[in-house]
Order: sequence, then structure tokens, then C-alpha cells
Amino acid sequence: MNFNFSDTFWILLLIASVQPAWQRQTVELRRMQALKEFERQRGGRVILLIHRQESINLLGIPLSRFISIEDSEQILRAIRLTPPGTPIDLILHTPGGLVLATEQIARALIRHPSKVTVFVPHYAMSGGTMLALAADEIVMDENAVLGPVDPQLGNFPAASILRVRQDKPIGEVDDQTLIMADIAQKAIAQVQRFVRTLLEDEVPKRKISPEKIDSIIEAITTGRVTHDYPITVEEAKEMGLPINTDMPTSIYQLMDLYPQPRGGRPSVQYIPMPYEPRPRLPEPGGTSPQPQR
Repeated sequence: MNFNFSDTFWILLLIASVQPAWQRQTVELRRMQALKEFERQRGGRVILLIHRQESINLLGIPLSRFISIEDSEQILRAIRLTPPGTPIDLILHTPGGLVLATEQIARALIRHPSKVTVFVPHYAMSGGTMLALAADEIVMDENAVLGPVDPQLGNFPAASILRVRQDKPIGEVDDQTLIMADIAQKAIAQVQRFVRTLLEDEVPKRKISPEKIDSIIEAITTGRVTHDYPITVEEAKEMGLPINTDMPTSIYQLMDLYPQPRGGRPSVQYIPMPYEPRPRLPEPGGTSPQPQR
């Protein structure tokens, strides 16, 4: 059988069209194998909530992912299908999201009779922190961070809107700002009430000392820091949150299977192996290199 240029072109085109689907299928298979292995090691249900910045089709328009109603539907179903005696491990990597979706997931987590562990390999901000507060144990990388859960109204922190009403004479504040301030006050009260519910959870056992609860609520809900303020492991432990840093290596391997979509050159690059200093070559003249400090 003789192949001409036209046949070669169509074969290459077929391979190019099939390859992306084959690669996605391969990665999905590796993800499922990694999840099953982690569940086998931990003896419980593993749920991932990972939000990356996606690209829309071929336009390359950045689209930030966040906790949505679709996420809450899927996670609530996973929790509902988990037997009462089976622990739940939730792996979080998210900037936050809708309050309604976040509260639904958090309520389902605190109602689960067995232990709930949240793993934070990099960050879980805003709504992600609220989900972490629903856990009996929070496992964080030593450099991972949580964030405040103070409510935001549009582009403005609720606490800042209240500050305007407090600092200006009432006659100099326009009606719209007064209405926003009223909503802000209600939003802060609602979030504080819900966070207290999470921190007072006693199933399967109490996780926060009662004397720590008020100070935690004050620190993360009142807007005394900016909404993107990073709460480090050390600060979270000082607050009294149930933190440890025994992050399994398999978590990082699992995160590698959910990479950021790439376009153009990579922004970060390194040799993926344990770094070993290499010996320096002898300098001309036979003199050995001197150690540097």
C-alpha cells in the first residue's frame, strides 16, 4: 500500500484530534486511581474541592473558579452517600465563593457522625476557611494559609460600610449607604452566628475550647484585617483552631493531577527531583575552590 502526502496529512490530523481526548482520559484515570489509593490508606471517603483559573474554549479568557451551587450539590450528594461510620477527608484548594453554597456544605459536614478532616495544601480563603472550620481536624502544609470570613457586599467589606455610618454625621450619609450599612450589620451578625455554630460542634467530639470561641469569631468575622489577609499555620494554632502539619505526600501528588491550564511559556519551572548540590569543577591552575559563606 502506497501513502501519499494527502494520506499522511489526514492521518496526522486524526492523531491530533484524538490526542487531547486520550490525554484527558489518561489523566482522569490517574486521578481516580490516586483517589482510590488515598481512600485505601485513610479508610474513608475522600472529596476534592479544587478551584483553578480556567480558560474558555479557544479565546483564552481567564475565568476564576469559586464555590458554587453546583459544587454544593455534588458535595452534599457525596456526603449523603457516605455511611455514618465512615470518616470524610475533604481536600481544599479554593479562594472561596457563594455564602449559600458554602453554608450548605459546612452544615452537612458538621452533621456527619464520623470524623471530618480538611486538608489545605496551599490555601483555603473566605468560604474555604468556613469549610475548614466545619472539620474536626485541619491538616495544613507549613506554608499554607486560611483567610478571614467577614462578609463582602459587592466590592466592599461589610465592616467598612458600617465604619462610614459610624464615622460620619448621619445627615451627611446618603440613603443608599445607610441601606448598605443596615444590610452589612445583618450580614456580619449572620456570619458570626453561623461560625459560632461550627465552632461549638461536638460531633463526634468537641474540637474548640469554649473560651477560645469568642476570640476566634472576633478575629475572622469583624473585618479588622483585609479580606485577603493570610492566616498562617502559626496564627491559626494561636487562635485555638485544631491544626496540624502532618500533610501526606500523596496530597501533593494528587494536586499535580489538577494542574493550572497552561498558555505559552510556564511561569514556574524547576527540575522535579530532590535537589543535590553538585561538586564544582576545579579552577584553572589546579587550585581547589574555596568554600563560600
